[in-house]
Amino acid sequence: MDTHVFVGLAGYVGRPEEEGAVGVFRKSITDDKWEHVLDCNDAHVVYVHPSSPNYVFAGTDDGIWRSIDKGLTFKKTNFPSDGIGIWSFLTLEDSPDIMFAGGSPIEIFKSYDRGENWISIAKPVLEERCSGPFSPRVMRMVQKPGDPLEIFAAMEIAGALKTVDGGNTWHDVSDDLVRLSSFPHLQSSIVQNETLAEGMLDAHAITICPSKPNEVFLAIRMGVFKTSNGGATWEDIEIGKFSPNTYGRDIKTSPSDPNTMYVALSVAAASHEGGVYRSTDCGKSWTRFDKVKVNGTIMSIALNASDPNQVFIGARYNGEIFGTLDGGETWQEMPLPGKVKDIYSLACG
Repeated sequence: MDTHVFVGLAGYVGRPEEEGAVGVFRKSITDDKWEHVLDCNDAHVVYVHPSSPNYVFAGTDDGIWRSIDKGLTFKKTNFPSDGIGIWSFLTLEDSPDIMFAGGSPIEIFKSYDRGENWISIAKPVLEERCSGPFSPRVMRMVQKPGDPLEIFAAMEIAGALKTVDGGNTWHDVSDDLVRLSSFPHLQSSIVQNETLAEGMLDAHAITICPSKPNEVFLAIRMGVFKTSNGGATWEDIEIGKFSPNTYGRDIKTSPSDPNTMYVALSVAAASHEGGVYRSTDCGKSWTRFDKVKVNGTIMSIALNASDPNQVFIGARYNGEIFGTLDGGETWQEMPLPGKVKDIYSLACG
């Protein structure tokens, strides 16, 4: 089956004057041509259904769009609210019709029919520990392997959440992240002056290795952190021992190897360098995986569920996309055409 790469593009807070295309671009790996398949909304996340790659989803600044023809055409789904930004998707393991979506302001949505219709199931009430130029966002969700009731969520400038009842009620598991900000090297305050815990609450992605289902990894501004007790406490895995850059924007587990993870590390949200690192021992050690020079923060890693040798990465500025089809041995540049806004998300399938 021919692999397609999908890219989600949106504007960036603080640069409203920037011009360029937004939405979703699609490209076959056998063709050099990119297609602009969704152009009416900012797309903050693009997602290929893990068991049905013909189904592709775009989380936009106004709800959810769905494709059932591998991203060739998109149709807006039946969504309960207008003006809600969608930043993440999750499909339940062993239940391919049940999906979740995470929004901004923080809200959890659920679909029972593979994303055609959605309902709001929760608006978690959180302690406001810091504020910013945007509403907190549900950036990523991950299900505990083997347990469809236990799900964790990473939230930008709001830490982490957990549910143990399938998403109906959510509990803040950020207290220990705030405690860790008492250490000087884990303190950061960029968008406000309320708390030096801002950097520890600036979470972007979350994942679990199936080989160690009780270990949850969280990629945040200050690095990569792990909990082994459901979020009661978090520990710094000290990713700086392996990489000169520690700003964690994306972290994903290989869909074909229960011990392998990939993490995107850069200098900051707005930077001009970064790298992708791989662990084959569930986060104990990491080595540089990519062989490219990016000119923007690496925002997203796309892993092909049917071919572990295919990995794609996207850097924030100038439509920078790179990919490997041979497990990282060689890389090809796949730039988006024309003037585009910022890359937020990649997917493939």
